[in-house]
Amino acid sequence: MAQGSIRISSDLRGGRDRFDECTLCAMSGTSTTSSQPGSSSEAGSGDLAFLRGVLKAESEAVGSVSDHISADELDRAIGLMLKCVEGGGSILVAGVGKSGLIGRKISATLASLGVPSHDIHPTEAMHGDLGRISPADVVLALSFSGETEELVTLASVLKQDGVPIISITGGTSGNGGGTLARLASVALHLGKITEASDLALAPTCSTTATLALGDALALTIARRRAFTADDFARRHPGGSLGGLLRPVFDVLRFRVGENLPVVLETTTVADALREADSGGRRPGALLVTDADGAVSGIFTDGDLRRLVMRTPDELAKPMGEVMTRSPRTLRSDALVRDAVRMVREFRQDEIPVVDEAGGPVGLLDVQDLIALRVVQN
Repeated sequence: MAQGSIRISSDLRGGRDRFDECTLCAMSGTSTTSSQPGSSSEAGSGDLAFLRGVLKAESEAVGSVSDHISADELDRAIGLMLKCVEGGGSILVAGVGKSGLIGRKISATLASLGVPSHDIHPTEAMHGDLGRISPADVVLALSFSGETEELVTLASVLKQDGVPIISITGGTSGNGGGTLARLASVALHLGKITEASDLALAPTCSTTATLALGDALALTIARRRAFTADDFARRHPGGSLGGLLRPVFDVLRFRVGENLPVVLETTTVADALREADSGGRRPGALLVTDADGAVSGIFTDGDLRRLVMRTPDELAKPMGEVMTRSPRTLRSDALVRDAVRMVREFRQDEIPVVDEAGGPVGLLDVQDLIALRVVQN
């Protein structure tokens, strides 16, 4: 073997590439690279170009997947998954190595969209976890080569047991997919994909394409099942995402009938202020209603300050003359994200919350949203 060379042999048994031998013969003073950058800036420039090449290769791989999925294959795959969910089954995702990691993400996406799912390891399945799989389930099997030994063995057993299998492999429907595609009830193909970089060894483009197709399947199922933002919110109660999807009513500190006084348009400013101070913590604004009980205006601390600066006699005026008329409001069943949007668009610190008829329900203060950490102070 020549000096400075790397000898790599590839064993494709089981669909896995392995380094059987890697011998580096480096004599003293001999470089193992053909060239060295002259400076750190040159190296940085080369790294950026290389990185862009990798990103381009992966984006092109994802973009080409749709060219290899036929309407018939997609319809049959979605049909199997919908029948599984409607029949009380789960979509199990199986893969080995990097495909197994991608499978976990696809399974997690399905679950977050209301589709019962979990990942299963092919090796563990052959040592007892087959008991987790029923004929009502569907197995989504991931292997770019279609020859991963553990996955092919699992698929053979599942086919005998009558468990539907959807495979995602490389190649095309007419050429590729290996043994796994032949065992599958529906075979989806990613097309001919070359991994990123000159070495093309580590799974990169193929796993990115598999993940993209898995996400697309999950979202297609959610669309077919009319999955809504409310459904999503029930499954994501934690974190900032969960906070944005909570109903506005749930986060109100000031509520009518509890700690938020409501005054009529005919009430004088002085009387309204006395009523607001009659109990507990005072909100930063008062809601004003018309004779029919609908919210007709809002009177904020800023309004009061500007009023008093003009002349104290203004306090004798009725609220209907000094309030901000027809303020922007939110329905009590609106989501927190709607309130965040209003605060950001209109810089509105107090938002009247109303019922279907426009009657007062509460007052959402910007501090309520700051406490949820969905807006910054």
